[in-house]
Amino acid sequence: MSARNIKTLFRREFRGYFNSPVACVFLVAFLILVSFLTFRVSSFYEARQASLDRFFAWHPWVYLLLIPASTMGLWAEERRTGTLELLLTFPVTLTETLIGKFLAAWAFIVIGLVCTFPIIITVGWLGSPDYGAIATGYIGSMLLAGASVAIGMFASALTRSQVISFVTALSACLLLTLAGFEPVTGMFDSWAPWLADAIASCSLLYHFNALCRGVIDLADVAYYVSVMIFMLAAAHLVIDNRKAS
Repeated sequence: MSARNIKTLFRREFRGYFNSPVACVFLVAFLILVSFLTFRVSSFYEARQASLDRFFAWHPWVYLLLIPASTMGLWAEERRTGTLELLLTFPVTLTETLIGKFLAAWAFIVIGLVCTFPIIITVGWLGSPDYGAIATGYIGSMLLAGASVAIGMFASALTRSQVISFVTALSACLLLTLAGFEPVTGMFDSWAPWLADAIASCSLLYHFNALCRGVIDLADVAYYVSVMIFMLAAAHLVIDNRKAS
């Protein structure tokens, strides 16, 4: 596996986001949606707390819509236009191509997250926030985004249709998010607490909330890394099988 090939593919894919209106639409939509939910829906100022808990609480739900939309064309469009076969004839391996595409999509999402830094300034101006908790919240959000991108990449590898890819990724991310949602786990608490814990441990939301508390647990980090590796491996298997056929 060549780092140079991955870097080249990363640049190609990352540049592709900004060669179309996708980047502008995504970044503007992300910033407007997160700001509106944080400051208006969550009554940020009325709470009079120098904390970004309300800000981070919306990230899993915002990512549910925006990340599947930004990843639906990663492989589906390549297959629809017939450029996948051409891409696979280049002197690069499928693994290098997968990693390059994944890192480009993940970096694109992280740029949107970095653009929210004025919110940190606002909280610092209002009071004395726990910057450690803010840092772990951002780390958790980046890991959550990475796992969601990997799921979106797998969904895109399954089909030629970007719409089907979007719906598949949205459904998978929604299922993994709701698995750790308190109203869902609460249904099992009364008669099978062990089952509730087992279901929650598989949730994107559960591990994200744990990181937002201000402590980085290796188990939470390992969960997100495992999801990324598993989904990329699954995408590799799907594409490799289609290439063979």
